[in-house]
Amino acid sequence: MRPGLKSSKLATDLAIRNKARLHVLHLTTADELHLFLPAKKLADLKGANITAEVCVHHLFFNDSDYERLGSQIKCNPAIKTRADQLALQKAVNDDILDIIATDHAPHTWEEKQADSYFKMPSGLPLVQHALLSLLDLHAQGVFSLEKIVQKTSHAIAERFELKDRGYLREGYIADLALVDLSAPFTVTKENTRYHCGWTPFMDHQFAASIAGTWVNGIHKFDGSRFIDNTVGERLQFNRSH
Repeated sequence: MRPGLKSSKLATDLAIRNKARLHVLHLTTADELHLFLPAKKLADLKGANITAEVCVHHLFFNDSDYERLGSQIKCNPAIKTRADQLALQKAVNDDILDIIATDHAPHTWEEKQADSYFKMPSGLPLVQHALLSLLDLHAQGVFSLEKIVQKTSHAIAERFELKDRGYLREGYIADLALVDLSAPFTVTKENTRYHCGWTPFMDHQFAASIAGTWVNGIHKFDGSRFIDNTVGERLQFNRSH
């Protein structure tokens, strides 16, 4: 068993033995999924709570993209094979993976162009295009809209017991994204919002576009420009620990 799998098995075994809560980040391989499915089932029987998440870029990219994008998609853990990518996508649909997350790492372009692999930092800017990436996968028939909402919103609120967030409900705080599934969006230098100024999605045409966003009930973005400068609020939790 590879070292990474050994540590994951140790963590799941400890959680089950102690009836603990365990959330595991950044699963990237089919082998890890084979470990977590029985562990999660056993945890449910033993009174533990084991959940796991996958990052958007591991669902969207695979190792065939290295030839085109190179260091732009160097991340840790690394983007794996097409077989692993397909296994991750299936695990989302089968609810083996509970949450779809991002791992936003806006390194500068200069840092990502270092003269050796080991000098290049791992990570990529992702927040702006995360939802659009998932909507591309929806357009390809990989995920339903309901599954995307569940894995990026509902499941997060439930897993971390967020107060009054994660659902479109009366009395809940309105954190919303309005999307237009019939309006393609092409990424350009001018519409890229990252302070680092680059993205591995440059010149990519997404199948959908973001028509607006609301944060804490405040209209922040109208699809082309930011219209409010207020900052967010601290999250509150429905728990005492």
